[in-house]
Amino acid sequence: MIKTILCAIDVNRPKDEIKVLETAQRLAAVENAQLDVITVLPDYGMSWVGGYFDENRTKEVRESVKKTLFDFVEEVLGAEANAQVRHIVAVGTAYHEILEAAEKDEADLIILGAHRPDLKDYLLGPNAARVVRHSKSSVYVVR
Repeated sequence: MIKTILCAIDVNRPKDEIKVLETAQRLAAVENAQLDVITVLPDYGMSWVGGYFDENRTKEVRESVKKTLFDFVEEVLGAEANAQVRHIVAVGTAYHEILEAAEKDEADLIILGAHRPDLKDYLLGPNAARVVRHSKSSVYVVR
């Protein structure tokens, strides 16, 4: 039985993520599960770029992205479904933050999208592949 589903989306690519979010919502409805939606911002504080951003700017960006996430979920799923969704904005490395959120929320299933792989993905491993390899939860990858 699935109690919690974590759906990872990239708010910078909304057209690509519609199918992922719709799939997550359908599975959550079938299982009567809680749907959590996460998006991850890069952590500029971990590199030299971080020196150019103060803490308030990071907070402003995070709040802006949370509103973007909320609006995107509402546009795709509707206001009623969106009211039941938990919206998560994390800062860090995408695969790491997705795995952390899944563990913290005790997600039974992670749903995320994967784009057509190219040669560099086979050598380095995209975020989806890393989540699949390292997750303690089941992972559903939407192409």
